[in-house]
Amino acid sequence: MPVFWLVIVVLALAAVGYILGRSRALNSAGGDIRRLHSLPSYYGWNAALKVIIPALLLLVVWLLAQPFYVNSVVSKMIPQAEISEGSSRGLVMAEVRRTANGLDSIAAAGLIDDDATRNLRVDTTDVTKLLKDAGQVVTSGITQPVLAAAQHYRIMKASGDLIMSIAVVAFALAGLLWGVRESHFDFRARNVVEQVVKALLIAAASIAVLTTVGIVFSLIFNTWEFFRLYPAADFYTLFEWAPSFSGRGGASSLGILPLLWGTFYISLVALIVAVPVGLFAAIYLSEYASPTVRGFAKPMLELLAGIPTIVYGLFALLTVGPMLLTVFGDDGLGWMQGGRAVMTAGITMGIMLIPFVSSLSDDIINSVPQSMRDGSYGLGATKSETIKQVVLPAALPGIIGAVLLAASRAIGETMIVVLGAGAAARLSLNPFEAMTTVTAKIVSQLTGDSDFASPEALVAFALGMNLFILTLALNVLALYIVRKYREQYE
Repeated sequence: MPVFWLVIVVLALAAVGYILGRSRALNSAGGDIRRLHSLPSYYGWNAALKVIIPALLLLVVWLLAQPFYVNSVVSKMIPQAEISEGSSRGLVMAEVRRTANGLDSIAAAGLIDDDATRNLRVDTTDVTKLLKDAGQVVTSGITQPVLAAAQHYRIMKASGDLIMSIAVVAFALAGLLWGVRESHFDFRARNVVEQVVKALLIAAASIAVLTTVGIVFSLIFNTWEFFRLYPAADFYTLFEWAPSFSGRGGASSLGILPLLWGTFYISLVALIVAVPVGLFAAIYLSEYASPTVRGFAKPMLELLAGIPTIVYGLFALLTVGPMLLTVFGDDGLGWMQGGRAVMTAGITMGIMLIPFVSSLSDDIINSVPQSMRDGSYGLGATKSETIKQVVLPAALPGIIGAVLLAASRAIGETMIVVLGAGAAARLSLNPFEAMTTVTAKIVSQLTGDSDFASPEALVAFALGMNLFILTLALNVLALYIVRKYREQYE
């Protein structure tokens, strides 16, 4: 049974449990609600929660554990001879899973009989052709061991899904009987339900932490797999980015330095545009603008934050690039050879970041106590002197936070870079040349008809890991600066 319908069945049983639990509690009290320890709805929710929580918890655990078990069993079927130089058992297993998913797709489409997909003597050449014709990602000709492993993978997965469906429904029914049986007038249903709700709130609060931990471990494992196939020293010291999808372990130069330089350079240009404009806009809106002007200007400025980045990318490609080319191109100063350049992406990204800086800075400046301004005016300072010497220093921690948010947003931007800066990985100080960033290369390495069982695909995880560490370092540095300055005004 598909997971969606399994969840629907559990929710339906929970609704039945709510009705039965509520009615049974009222019947046990002879219809007199005053004899009940808790309100009738608590008895219904007690039964419903005892259906939902065990069943869905089992479902989640099963969905997480089954792939690990199936992979461990199937991976033992792969002979060592199948693992070529520059590859690993994990990468071959990725090919097995893609083959199994492809067999499911072509069987569902009627391109091959389901019995044929289970036949160990089926011609691997015919299966490879069918998968390619159906648009499935097949890196090379499927070998007999990979096909056998894929067939066993499909059988184990189907059996596991069937057992999971039976077990989840059984848990839901057991929870239904348990909850209904507890529905007696002297049962403390309110206490139980409130404790369960408290536990659910704690679990919801833990999702962010668990998600972060999951992302980090995913990056670490795949980065480790990459460094098993590609030397870490070359990755961090080479000044060339030249991936080659010629096969497993192909001769590629995967140096991160050109990508880091492009990321920093474009982000720097964006911050040079966004920080002054955004900060000055925030100062004007909070200190000089009338309520009417502020009520109109601030929402209009914040509309920029809602524009999709692909629109900014098109704006860079069709407007900013040609404008710069007319001034700095061959018809002007001759510094710019094409519309895609660091300046194109940086200026466009800076425009996108203006609302992040201005809106947050405006809120922080407005939160500075009016008594500090009044004290400055009382000492004879002018409005501009008060802003420069009192308001801005007091708001500095928040402004640093706004700049940090803008920097993190700039480092993680992709579409503006792809459309505005080009795809050239180079080390250059010329802002009128095309460059690229780490995020753009992550996208390019994981899209298209690429060999996913290769360092050229796994390098995307190593790039993502370095980007994560870079962003984390920026946050730690900003936190240190914020705490240092905050102590002066508390």
